Amino acid sequence: MHKAGDVVLGGLFEIHFFSVFPDLSFTSEPQQPTCHSFDVLGFKQAQTMAFAIDEINRNSNLLPNVTLGYSLYDNCVKLGIGFRAALSLASGREEQFVLDKTCAGNPPVLGIVGDSSSTRSIAISTVLGLYRVPMVSYFATCSCLSDRQKFPSFFRTIPSDAFQVRAMNQILRRFGWTWAGLLVSDDDYGLHAARSFQSDLAQSGGGCLAYLEVLPWGNDPAELRRIVEVMKKSTARVVIVFAHESHMINLMKEVVRQNVTGLQWMASEAWTAATVLQTPQLMPYLGGTLGIAIRRGHIPGLRDFLLQLRPELQHNNSFGNNMVNQFWEHTFQCRFAPPQAGWVEAGGSLCTGQEDLENVDTEFLDISNLRPEYNVYKAVYALAYALDNMLQCEPGRGPFSGHSCGSLQRLEPWQLVYYLEKVNFTTPFGDQVLFDENGDVLPIYDVMNWLWLPDGRTKVQNVGEVKESAKGEELTLDEDKIFWNFESKQPPRSVCSESCPPGTRMARIKGKPACCFACIPCSEGKISNMTDSMECTSCPEDFWSSSQRDHCVPKETEFLSYNEPLGICLTTASLLGTFICVAVLGIFIHHRGTPIVRANNSELSFQLLLSLKLCFLCSLLFIGRPRLWTCQLRHAAFGISFVFCVSCILVKTIVVLAVFKASKPGGGSHLKWFGLLQQRGTVLVLTSIQAAICTAWIVSSSPAPHKNTQYHNDKIVYECVVGSTIGFGVLLGYIGLLAILSFLLAFLARNLPDSFNEAKLITFSMLIFCAVWVAFVPAYVSSPGKYADAVEVFAILASSFGLLVSLFGPKCYIILLRPERNTKKAIMGRGTES
Repeated sequence: MHKAGDVVLGGLFEIHFFSVFPDLSFTSEPQQPTCHSFDVLGFKQAQTMAFAIDEINRNSNLLPNVTLGYSLYDNCVKLGIGFRAALSLASGREEQFVLDKTCAGNPPVLGIVGDSSSTRSIAISTVLGLYRVPMVSYFATCSCLSDRQKFPSFFRTIPSDAFQVRAMNQILRRFGWTWAGLLVSDDDYGLHAARSFQSDLAQSGGGCLAYLEVLPWGNDPAELRRIVEVMKKSTARVVIVFAHESHMINLMKEVVRQNVTGLQWMASEAWTAATVLQTPQLMPYLGGTLGIAIRRGHIPGLRDFLLQLRPELQHNNSFGNNMVNQFWEHTFQCRFAPPQAGWVEAGGSLCTGQEDLENVDTEFLDISNLRPEYNVYKAVYALAYALDNMLQCEPGRGPFSGHSCGSLQRLEPWQLVYYLEKVNFTTPFGDQVLFDENGDVLPIYDVMNWLWLPDGRTKVQNVGEVKESAKGEELTLDEDKIFWNFESKQPPRSVCSESCPPGTRMARIKGKPACCFACIPCSEGKISNMTDSMECTSCPEDFWSSSQRDHCVPKETEFLSYNEPLGICLTTASLLGTFICVAVLGIFIHHRGTPIVRANNSELSFQLLLSLKLCFLCSLLFIGRPRLWTCQLRHAAFGISFVFCVSCILVKTIVVLAVFKASKPGGGSHLKWFGLLQQRGTVLVLTSIQAAICTAWIVSSSPAPHKNTQYHNDKIVYECVVGSTIGFGVLLGYIGLLAILSFLLAFLARNLPDSFNEAKLITFSMLIFCAVWVAFVPAYVSSPGKYADAVEVFAILASSFGLLVSLFGPKCYIILLRPERNTKKAIMGRGTES
């Protein structure tokens, strides 16, 4: 199709589907291609370009005094034919054609609108780019065409597949579909889309491909059967297809044969609007399809222009009229004379050229869903505005060398490329058209949904859009309008593994994609409070994980408490011991004039009872939550109290020995060294040494409260650390030294001749004392937490009770129950016994 003009624009369109082209030798007389299967939509796109040029020519504000012409070619959906046509347009070597009665020739082609295929656009742009001939595609989406180094003069009014892939990923994320299958055509369009899809999924981490299959060209039953088997066995419920409708037709035949239902299809723009797939036979399978579609536009006046189309009968054999005539024959199912042999005899009608297009139900006149046509319209206007901007250049202010401008008489294609890169206009529909540094238009897509109506009819409805903005890709969906072809009427679930609930973490399964994982419960002390957590986080030091491992709870605290049974028992025993000491002290004071009290050194006995009472009371410091002052005081009070007690016993033992020595002839001198003053001094000095040890210990390395988490992970054990082990050892060692010394002295005096032998009682009491504390050391070291405190309290109480009972039990027995023995004779062994 040709039209003369001052400047001619070329166009490449799919008017026929298949061709036989045996000779591609580019000889001077090449064989004409034979094309079949007339495509009304491709012809409609070609007519849209003709309409746009006609509209521009009628516009006095755009390209005044310049007439645009066109030269449109059919590529027959074949690379060889499309490539040959593009070279013919660019070189001016196409076949001669008659423009009008006065002129014949080859007007220059300044730019080309096309091609519709990525593969053909790559091949053609590779060559045209060498000469900087601008090419504006309306349907080639391969992201590879954005490479400005390889395709310096390529532009397009349809978004790149890179954006389409991101748009599809947005839809996947919106519905939580992380497990999907991908089918692509075996060409640049499909293979580049597959690479972009895999790359985008890897970067976003939003999903995985269950399978990736390449659809064969033509009808390959064995391969299609294998692909559908893969789809059937996969757990992925979502199938994304980047392919042409011809691939889908062959694929769906096998899908129907194997009756593969329950899939959610996602269509690329190549087949979103394919009416050949919207049939009652396929809608049970394809109903509910979500697809990315080219932005729908509105072109005022296009329908009236299409209605004016008429075949020219006098030129019906020319190449220029063949397309119109074939359209006419295809639409009205007739033939122009002379028809094929046997056509009329078989009942076929002849075309008159006066048939009315409005009386025919054809997609050609449907302008309610202009998508590729709208892109063609924008492509033509982009070239026109670029040419207009160039012609408005003021001499001396131009962008080229020497500030020169381009002119219509010496127009170079590369000059138009410069202005195309800067073009910026708004269509009557309100869409802004401009190209980025890669020649890509501002991306915007419509999201379509295949609706299966109750009466069996189908409808492709717009349910949203996705576009580029300052915030990135923005997806807008009206989910209430979406038809889901499932019994639940809800979006399907398509995941390899169900989400991991809080309290678990995702663990990769070896040999499977990242979306296939196992949910591993968090270990103790760690939590995850979100769905699909990759890692479990550790709780703070004072917290522990809950039983569900989804939040941290304060750790249980453990110490020897007054509220627990063990603490209550020990407290009761301590108070009981204190009360007994007070009672014994009262008995001794009350009976202080009796021989047994007087004979047992009453002052030392009173000091001993006081020290025992302090020993009982110091055990209370080991009960309750440790504080700094209790940690410092408990060991100091314990050490001093017991040294005070053992010192009294030691002095008491020495006095017993001294008295025995003094009773012998010449032994009176022994007693003068152990008078009352010396006894008090000895107890004071021995106790002061322990006080000095405790002071040095606390000053140098003080005991302090400590939160111990080593015994139990889920508990905080409050305990007092001794600070200095040496200090604690010296304290215990000093007590032990005095106790052993007292035991040895008492043991030596055990056989004194008095009937009431104080030395025996001291020996027995110190034996109990030493046995308790010898057992205490290993028990204390091996006991954890509060049980160490309990062991120490038990040792204090046991040794205190042992001393109290051993030393004062027999005396109280005599004082209270056997007063007849509380006499000087009985004590001295000279009384009569019954």
